[in-house]
Amino acid sequence: MDSAKLTCCICLDLLKSPATIPCGHSYCMNCIRSCWDREDRKGVYSCPQCRKKFPTRPGLVKNIVLAELVEDLKKIGLQAAPAGHFYAGPEDVACDVCSGRKRKAVKSCLVCLASFCEKHIQPHYESSTFSKHKLVEVSAKPQQNFSSRHDEVMKIFCRTDQQCICYLCTMDEHKGHETVPAAAERAEKQKKLQESRQQIHQRIQDQEKDVKLLQQEVEAINVSADKAVEDSENIFTGLIRLLQERSSDVKQQIRSQQETEVSRVKDVQEKLEQEITELKRKDAELEQLSHTEDHTQFLLNYPSLPALRESTHSSSINIRPLRHFEDVTAAVSEITYLLEDVLRDSWPNISLTITEVDVLLSEPEPKTRDGFLKYSQEITLDPNTANRFLLLSEANRKVTAMKEEQSYPDHPDRFTDSFQVLSKESLTERCYWEVEWREGGVNVAVSYQNISRGGSNECLFGVNDKSWSFSCDTDSYTFLHNKVQTPVSGPVSSRIGVYLDHRAGILSFYSISETMTLLHRVQTRFTQPLYAGVGPFFNGDSTEFVKLK
Repeated sequence: MDSAKLTCCICLDLLKSPATIPCGHSYCMNCIRSCWDREDRKGVYSCPQCRKKFPTRPGLVKNIVLAELVEDLKKIGLQAAPAGHFYAGPEDVACDVCSGRKRKAVKSCLVCLASFCEKHIQPHYESSTFSKHKLVEVSAKPQQNFSSRHDEVMKIFCRTDQQCICYLCTMDEHKGHETVPAAAERAEKQKKLQESRQQIHQRIQDQEKDVKLLQQEVEAINVSADKAVEDSENIFTGLIRLLQERSSDVKQQIRSQQETEVSRVKDVQEKLEQEITELKRKDAELEQLSHTEDHTQFLLNYPSLPALRESTHSSSINIRPLRHFEDVTAAVSEITYLLEDVLRDSWPNISLTITEVDVLLSEPEPKTRDGFLKYSQEITLDPNTANRFLLLSEANRKVTAMKEEQSYPDHPDRFTDSFQVLSKESLTERCYWEVEWREGGVNVAVSYQNISRGGSNECLFGVNDKSWSFSCDTDSYTFLHNKVQTPVSGPVSSRIGVYLDHRAGILSFYSISETMTLLHRVQTRFTQPLYAGVGPFFNGDSTEFVKLK
């Protein structure tokens, strides 16, 4: 049962003591009575919905059938929509006829230039007076459908000026233009709109597939990484266990050899001690005989003395020098040195293998200058890094070597011993820029932020492992990194293009003229953000980062 059909359009609640008036509409007895009480002074009574007028005030009788329906509705637990549901909120279009608290508008009329609620739109449906009025979806500003110049409905679309116009406009400022009915243009644009929606839906489907694929890839990466961690831990645990076993074996062998050698030494020691005891006893007998005063007795006893047995050991024990266990320590230390060498030599390969895990395929390197320009990066120079003999200009895009010192404040980032300057921008993605130089020459470089700022042998671009420099002069090129110079051949140009793919470890230098020629390409591994740098050769030399956009 639809509770809205049993709702009083005056109080917007379920009918209470419903009364049906002669036009057929029903209201709460008290609501329609109060409404007609206000019309008593005019002497004209009308229906609040259809506006039908009655010459005399109709009598009101309770509609028993409707009252029973309302009671049945209440019994099954349905309620009328809350009154607030019918009133206009901040986001709604309000009825232009309602007084006091305004209800929500449900339709707008292009003839009345007004919007109406469910109650006040009824005359447009029921009265022939409004039969030619044009009702449209509710609009906050229905007057926008009218030409401000001719005050006529804009039913025509001017394709020449791409705007809606009225029929008078076609004879005025839009005379001779290509015009079509607005409905026809709407139909055509609706078709294009549908095509656009289909493209959007297709793209959504494609990207949802990509999202699903990426999610699967995330899971695969996590599984692979967990497996690699587990395998690595097992391998290192195995190595540790092996070392522990070897340590236990060495300990056991040392203790066994210790026991053997101590036993041997104690055996010799015990025999020597027995011989010493025997010799002391023999010495005592000889001493006693030597003190015999009777010569005859002495001579008689002398032959009875047993002869001195030959010693089972030499007169001195030969101990091998440094034959204890010191050599074992040296041998174990040798293993430590070998392991350290293996780890030192193998670890960079392990680390590099880890960092080379690259799931998402990078876009191919550009082949044309237009392709490179898609990655163009605006470069501005950082005054805090500029050597005091460098003058920055052109919004810090140009640098010139000067004879006179510039009044730059002290700063820890400033190059003190070389004519160099770095960019403000850090470079961590794909990027491309061009440098134009004049006069003697220039070093075009990229560098880590932590390059030394002082000391001519440490801070120069290219003479350390923190920077890569491409040196240009009037007739030759040279690439320099970590003090290693590489002569470069190619057409000499006053404009150099630099392409960087930080993630892929690619750094390329191009000669830019009527054509774009690759001069030198570096494939390495960048471990920090890079900064663009330049260094003019001589006084008067200038270099500028070209604006590409």
